Amino acid sequence: MKALTDKQIEDKLKEYEGWDFHEGALHTIFEFEDFKEAFSAMTRIAFEAEKLNHHPEWSNVYNSLEIYLSTHDADGVTEKDFELAKIIDDLIG
Repeated sequence: MKALTDKQIEDKLKEYEGWDFHEGALHTIFEFEDFKEAFSAMTRIAFEAEKLNHHPEWSNVYNSLEIYLSTHDADGVTEKDFELAKIIDDLIG
C-alpha cells in the first residue's frame, strides 16, 4: 500500500470532521461521559481494527481517547487509515 501525499491527505480530510493531519498521521480526540464509555468505544474500535488487520496508536485517560492512524509499512497515511477513520466515526458518531 502506497502512502498518500500531504495534498491528498488534506483534500480527503475535508470529508472527516474532527480529524487532522498531525505528526505524520491522521489524528483525533474524543471525549466521553466517563471512563466506562471511553473504554467501551475502544473495545468496539478494537474489534473493527482487528478485522482490517490495521491497528490504531491510541491513548486513553479517564474520559478522553486520542487516536493516531498511519500505516507503518507504507511509512505514512494510506487509504487504509481513512477507511479505519470512517469506521471509527460511524461507531462513535
